[in-house]
Amino acid sequence: MDGNIANVIRSKVDIVDIIGERIPLTAKGKNYFGVCPFHDDSNPSMCVSREKQIYTCFSCHATGNVYTFLMNYEHLDFREALKYLGDRVGVIVEGVRVSKKATKFDKFYQAYNLSLKYYQNNLNSSVGKEAKKYLYSRGINDDVIKEFEIGLSLDKRDDLVNLLTKKGYDLATLNKVGLATDNYDVYRDRIMFSLYDVTGKVVGFSGRIYKDNGQNKYVNTKETDIFKKGEMLYHYHIAKEECRLKKFVIVMEGFMDVIRASTIDIRNTVALMGTALTKEQINLLKRLSNNIILCLDGDDPGVHATLNIGETLLDQGVEVKVISLPNPDDPDTFILNNGKEKFQNLVDSALNFSDYKMLKLRENVDFRSDEEKANYINSVLKEMVKIDDEIRIEVMLKRLAKEFDIGYNTLEMRLYSLKKEKEEPKNIQIPQKKDVKKKDKYVKAVEQVLYFMLNNDWVISQVEKEKLILADENARKLNNEINYFYKQNGFINVADFYTYVQDKDDILVLLNSILADNYNESTTKEELKLYFDAIKDYSIKQEIKRLNALMKKEVDPLEQAKLAEKIRKLRIGE
Repeated sequence: MDGNIANVIRSKVDIVDIIGERIPLTAKGKNYFGVCPFHDDSNPSMCVSREKQIYTCFSCHATGNVYTFLMNYEHLDFREALKYLGDRVGVIVEGVRVSKKATKFDKFYQAYNLSLKYYQNNLNSSVGKEAKKYLYSRGINDDVIKEFEIGLSLDKRDDLVNLLTKKGYDLATLNKVGLATDNYDVYRDRIMFSLYDVTGKVVGFSGRIYKDNGQNKYVNTKETDIFKKGEMLYHYHIAKEECRLKKFVIVMEGFMDVIRASTIDIRNTVALMGTALTKEQINLLKRLSNNIILCLDGDDPGVHATLNIGETLLDQGVEVKVISLPNPDDPDTFILNNGKEKFQNLVDSALNFSDYKMLKLRENVDFRSDEEKANYINSVLKEMVKIDDEIRIEVMLKRLAKEFDIGYNTLEMRLYSLKKEKEEPKNIQIPQKKDVKKKDKYVKAVEQVLYFMLNNDWVISQVEKEKLILADENARKLNNEINYFYKQNGFINVADFYTYVQDKDDILVLLNSILADNYNESTTKEELKLYFDAIKDYSIKQEIKRLNALMKKEVDPLEQAKLAEKIRKLRIGE
């Protein structure tokens, strides 16, 4: 990779701007702090340094420069992050070669890519005429078919398996990755919808019948090493840019809802592929936007899921609104039957989650019963405790007082008592701090010296003169890479060095550890000598330990004497 272009691009962007567009940052002194998006964080534990152009989380130890942040936050590879920032600052990166890191799952992704092309070719050939006719009847035209990479599996039991085995894929792999079952094709005579991970790679399929043959409507890829429903959101890779522009995301249940919304040019949508919501999906949603509109099915399970998911998201500090569809519509059927304008009106007039919940609380309440009426009013007041808007609370209290002919003061006092109950401390068990392996004096000395090297040019030459022996292999590698970078470029800074070692995993682990420990940046020759002495002292002790072990094994008295003399000289510093 041309590191110079990467460094030029990095020097033209401010990491504070890039991260600040994605998570709120607060200035404290010369640094900025925000809630870390890489773990369940409630207190701002991520520090972003404008001076160094790096970020560090003091809780989970996520660390890096602007490229690292984009790669982890947006699920980009290095080239994609490079192009994104290059486009932003007007630097062309076309033709720049970036070495792609191989993974153990590459073969799985490649098998899915081949399968996708096979299915697409089927749909667009003469054998796909009937399936295409069905799609057209459902309002899915050629543009949508192309955009969502829709295909067709044939009514043959081993057509895909034969194709893939000829390409060198063994049956065990195809069974493991969900493209075959018992050595035969999983999907037969079905319209194939591609399922994507958050980076846009095809990792699964959903096959739908298009003939009335009595089979299950859908057959989906099983959970595999690359397809985990709980860790993905359908359409995420497309929606993330749309959500940034529109400042909100619409959450739906199924991929067909998202596809249908795209036909009316609404693309800031994702689907859960069901009604369960995992921690991983919550984190993905929060990365898209803090303003979420739930648009789940209008039937009873959909309403139940909306209430549960809405509560979960509110607890995560996001703004939640709801599009309430009539029973039994889902977004797909509502848009088909009512068109773009009516659905857009629902989006524009989406209810605050608390209002939606209170509407649902009214359902099936017999207001002729004083008991049911009182229960309803108490339920509404409990919901109002969650609302942080005094004007809205006053409006709602007045409405309740008028509707049920209850004194405003009575309602206000009840609301006050409910708030007090919520604020009262409960017996919360403080989680035990996990045992963190403490770094010994030697490790700290080595890491401190390496940190000095990253922040002070002159320290690099001092370390080279000392010819220090570093016991840890990764520390030696990091030392060598710092030296090489400095000799090649004539300068050293952490942000550019990060770009240089971004594909060297073993070094990155140590680099992250050093940066997360927040070592001192500047030093003097006198202080540096103390660290050198600590490292040398450790090296001598390790060598004495090694020689003692050799002495115990040695049977020749003369050789034992030689080893003993070496140990004596090491101890007196000769």
